[in-house]
Amino acid sequence: MARRAGAPEVNAGSMADIAFLLLIFFLVTTTIETDAGLDRMLPPIEPPETDVIIKQKNIFQVLINRNGQLLADDNIIEIKDLRAKAMDFLDNNGDGTCTYCRGRKIAESSDNPTKAIISLKNDRETKYSTYITVQNEIVGAYNDLRNRETQRLYGQDFTTMEATYLNPETPSSVKDELKEKVKKIQDLFPQKFSEAETSTSN
Repeated sequence: MARRAGAPEVNAGSMADIAFLLLIFFLVTTTIETDAGLDRMLPPIEPPETDVIIKQKNIFQVLINRNGQLLADDNIIEIKDLRAKAMDFLDNNGDGTCTYCRGRKIAESSDNPTKAIISLKNDRETKYSTYITVQNEIVGAYNDLRNRETQRLYGQDFTTMEATYLNPETPSSVKDELKEKVKKIQDLFPQKFSEAETSTSN
């Protein structure tokens, strides 16, 4: 009687090669999202030699609660109105020393842009998207005022000029020319933006 043949075998010799090729394919085609983060200049570690006295009227306080509601200088406002409020505060020129300011010179508001400080405080349960939106509006207020002065002095936007200056591909000769202009505009409206420690709602 003939011997019964066993089950046919599958040649799996090339399976490892196929798996390796699939792994390479997915590694090459997959994109990994990365957070850009926030561009902030940290203060120096060394404490100042002398105590700096800051008048309360020179501080523009912005508070965000857990529900995303905004309180700016003790007034509830919408996020869309924050930029204009911040610009009014920075450009106020309360003491009349700012020759380029166009503010209303309200005595109860900031003295001048070099003394004006914007303080942001948020709740621990504030949505990240709301926090970033508020940050963008505050930075946007500084950029709008800087753009205004850069247009007046140099006929271009500050954001464009700064981007060209910070671009590593910009030639050194162009960077040297832009360095003084960028610093001058930054000195006109220095970005004094502080973030207070987050709080927890009861």
